[in-house]
Amino acid sequence: MTNIQQTLSLLLAVAAIALFSRPVQAKEGVDWYPYGSETWLAGVMPPPGVYFVDYAGYYSGNLRDGNGKKAPNSVHNWFNAFRIAHITESGILGGTFAWHLIQPTTHMSFQSPSEKVSGSRLGDLTLGLANSWRHENSNWVAGLGFNLPTGYYKAGRPEESVGTGYWSIEPSLAYTYLSDKGWEFSTKLAYFLNATNHDYKSAPKTQSVDYHSGDEFHVDYLIGKRFGPMGFGISGYWVKQIKDDEIDGSSVPATPFTSEGRRGQVFAIGPSATYQTKSGIFVSLQWNHEYNVRNRFGGDKTLMKFSVPF
Repeated sequence: MTNIQQTLSLLLAVAAIALFSRPVQAKEGVDWYPYGSETWLAGVMPPPGVYFVDYAGYYSGNLRDGNGKKAPNSVHNWFNAFRIAHITESGILGGTFAWHLIQPTTHMSFQSPSEKVSGSRLGDLTLGLANSWRHENSNWVAGLGFNLPTGYYKAGRPEESVGTGYWSIEPSLAYTYLSDKGWEFSTKLAYFLNATNHDYKSAPKTQSVDYHSGDEFHVDYLIGKRFGPMGFGISGYWVKQIKDDEIDGSSVPATPFTSEGRRGQVFAIGPSATYQTKSGIFVSLQWNHEYNVRNRFGGDKTLMKFSVPF
């Protein structure tokens, strides 16, 4: 067995026992994108081929209301996601074209003053298309992601749901600048267009209504310095919901723990490190603490990312 095969076998074993989650928001549904996952080399597409990528980590946090005050609800999540990416030999407008799919799973523990819920679930499947370009020290990747509502969703029980219950589209643009002296600046900008959940219930036995989660803008970022195959830097993410959550066309009313419209926001920052072998194996590790949190859970996230070429 080659070193790459041994590494891949190890990653598959880890992925089989680790579980993927996204922090449950105060609004209906969950985040279908793992914020902060595209930092190192976000705008650089690897050479043509097929790649196995694995995201694994842990998140814990407390619900924050519309003023940033802590509410008596908390989550603890172990997470993992399998990603298969195919980088082709051709592309659009002189670039390189690729497609990928991501399947997450989660083990989530939710606690409130009245109950404690835990369980392991499959999340929503994501399909993505991308095209990349490179010019001297600059690299770009334009992408389009499609979130399919295939994950576990239980109407009236958002604390148990891992799937969103609705379709989403994510146009994005990633950029990486690699200086001749080893410095790297990377970022990914994305906009989430969310469809309507027609199976929303305020409680398990109530009538279904239409719930529309407001569109969001988000940025992943990294500033780092490379020393041979290793790199160290600061990375994180910023999320801003720009439209209200709505029920049957009207803004969601305020609750004791959320403001009217439930517009979520968060800014996260923390240390990050990476290592890349000559054979193409890539690994990164980061820790982020979340600040300025509104209408969503806020806390700490540890994320490890592996990429292995077949």
